[in-house]
Amino acid sequence: MTSQPSPPTTAETESRWSSTAAFAAEWEQWHAAHERRRTDPHGFLAVTHLHWLGAEPSRLEGVPGIWSVQDDAVTVVLEAGESLLRDGRELNGSSAKGGTTAVVFDPIAEREGINLTAGPAVVELAKRGGEYIVRPRHPENALLNGYRGTPAYAPDPRFTVEGVYVAFESPRPTTVGAAVEGIVHVYEAPGEIRFTLDGQDLTLTAFNGHAPGTLSVLFTDATSGKTTYGANRTLTVGAPDADGRVTLDFNRAVNLPCAYTDLATCPLPPAENRLTVAVEAGEQNPHERQAGQ
Repeated sequence: MTSQPSPPTTAETESRWSSTAAFAAEWEQWHAAHERRRTDPHGFLAVTHLHWLGAEPSRLEGVPGIWSVQDDAVTVVLEAGESLLRDGRELNGSSAKGGTTAVVFDPIAEREGINLTAGPAVVELAKRGGEYIVRPRHPENALLNGYRGTPAYAPDPRFTVEGVYVAFESPRPTTVGAAVEGIVHVYEAPGEIRFTLDGQDLTLTAFNGHAPGTLSVLFTDATSGKTTYGANRTLTVGAPDADGRVTLDFNRAVNLPCAYTDLATCPLPPAENRLTVAVEAGEQNPHERQAGQ
């Protein structure tokens, strides 16, 4: 007769429950903090317009001034009564006295930007896909004020997996599409992360994260377009240890701005990051995806 495994003892059951409860509590705190950042009065939910600049001087809805770009330099002409602030300093100069002021901004690096202030709004001037954009962010935007949170899968330790980071001989320029048709993003991929999930050996191309040493992966999986946003999700991975080991906690996979608004230029995952497994962890589809105003 085959012996049956012994049932867990009370102590083992209590220990497992305590560990799972602590894991869930830590995740709840993390996600609450992430939601607070998402609802910043001048965050991406506050964006009211997406303007692409050209050589022809133009007025932009929701933004003071007449804007143009030429030879990688953006110019805004402010007329009497129009004002923009940069780091608390007024840029309008003579326009306050009845004339006009032309302000020329230095070239901005790809995926970088500066924030200007116009009354209660923040005006973002940035470079995306080689083009200059202007996005006003207003704390009274309906998308922000109507936001009621993003659902997520219940935290599950099964989707916290160990992996190995393997650096490329040299960073690989990687071209990916964007949520906005007609532009592309180029990232330098320093390496890839190899791991196993649901019995499958998987690999994700990694980009550099925002914090020094960290990594960022864009991916889709078998839940994309069903319970999760179809275009992409993103996961931040801590810096590899001396042996290249990393932890991928897919419970902390989050949506990019394009899951909420059409006024975003989010990158799409590289083809090799389209996983065939179902990553039933992390953020799901927003309750109601609204197009930008």
